[in-house]
Amino acid sequence: MLKMREKVTPERLRIFMREISRRTQGEGRVYFTGGSTALLLGLREQTIDVDIKVDPEPRGIFEAIANLKNELSLNVELASPDDFIPAPPAWQDLATPIEKIGGISFFHYDLCMQALAKIERGFSQDLADARGLVEKKFVSIENLKKRFAQIEGRFIRYPVINPDEFKAKLEAFISSLSEEPHDQ
Repeated sequence: MLKMREKVTPERLRIFMREISRRTQGEGRVYFTGGSTALLLGLREQTIDVDIKVDPEPRGIFEAIANLKNELSLNVELASPDDFIPAPPAWQDLATPIEKIGGISFFHYDLCMQALAKIERGFSQDLADARGLVEKKFVSIENLKKRFAQIEGRFIRYPVINPDEFKAKLEAFISSLSEEPHDQ
């Protein structure tokens, strides 16, 4: 039987970070993406899972994740923007540092890439997160356009992406930013 996991709050995410650091050996990097980034940046109060990319992997990280997901009743997914859209060269250098705990450095995966992946996916929560990243000035429209141009030539490796449709989604998103929010 599938166990229902609890929603992730900023406090529970911080516990996860401390425990990952305590239970692994050596140096490593954990990149938060999706709802985890939205939580830590104050864009949301909760999310359904902890989305991460680990690179390089510290020894014992996957065992720690397996245990923590049960102990803390969290969903943990290995997911990042480069699962959906191509990453720019040296993507690690574009990450935003959060903090270092023990040997583990925690980062937000490139915020522009996160916004672009959310725009490409197009789900309402994704678009709300992307809007929040821009409105709270974590991402600029100019940088979204630059990052899109950086990765545009790499879409061939992502056959599910229609480059023209993706560009149209980005343009529609940008033009929606100047519109007033509508009641639903």
